[in-house]
Amino acid sequence: MNPDTIILIHGFWVTPRSWENWKAYYEQQGYRVLTPAYPGFDVEVEALNADPSPIENLTVPAVIDHLTDVIGGLERPPILMGHSAGGVFTQLMLDRGYGAVGVAINSAPTEGVPVVPLSQLKSTFPVLRTIGRKKAAGFTFEQWRYAFTNTFTEEESRALYERYHIPASVRVLWGSALATLEPGHQDTFVNYKNDDRAPLLFISGGEDHLMPPSVQRSNARHYKSSTVTEVKEYPGYAHLLPAQKGWEQIADDALAWAVEHAR
Repeated sequence: MNPDTIILIHGFWVTPRSWENWKAYYEQQGYRVLTPAYPGFDVEVEALNADPSPIENLTVPAVIDHLTDVIGGLERPPILMGHSAGGVFTQLMLDRGYGAVGVAINSAPTEGVPVVPLSQLKSTFPVLRTIGRKKAAGFTFEQWRYAFTNTFTEEESRALYERYHIPASVRVLWGSALATLEPGHQDTFVNYKNDDRAPLLFISGGEDHLMPPSVQRSNARHYKSSTVTEVKEYPGYAHLLPAQKGWEQIADDALAWAVEHAR
């Protein structure tokens, strides 16, 4: 029996609002679609920009606990899809036995994936350098356009910046960065040899500056289990791939792969 529910997990610098197109699209196809927010993120973008305290207090274990409650309460294992940091949470949940199948879109790396392209350093440096001064840091429009929407028009990029952008947790970002260099069962640890893990597809935007294709390929190569792990690259797509023109085809491809491989 195929899954009847799709869980869409958002990343950093955005909220579940960033999934609005995909949620409506999949619902039109008869699926129940849930877009769980990180703890404290279940308010509007404008509210988080005005009061970022939920962002400052964010922890990876708290997100995992919340996702466990959401997914564990379903009658049938769902399809998990995550974008950016949501791709990490998708991997973490699959490793814990949740979900019938997973799709990680322009995913941040899980623990022990040391590939750090120059474009990624340029994208994240403005935030990482604020450690000790800020607990939550956002992008300027110019930084957003480079990191998220470098293949969009300026008009499209600005509209999405105003609609989606929020600060991100500096503490969590630094923890994720250190986990790539100092592996040892930290917050983003997964068992790459877990044969019981559900199948996983990495979708990569070919022009992504924040989480480039080399990160996706390296993350996928770390998996040594017998479970299906594949990578599919889409040339011309930036980090905010779920909002880029042509996203419908990628949403169709992701769903078709998930249905075919779900267990």
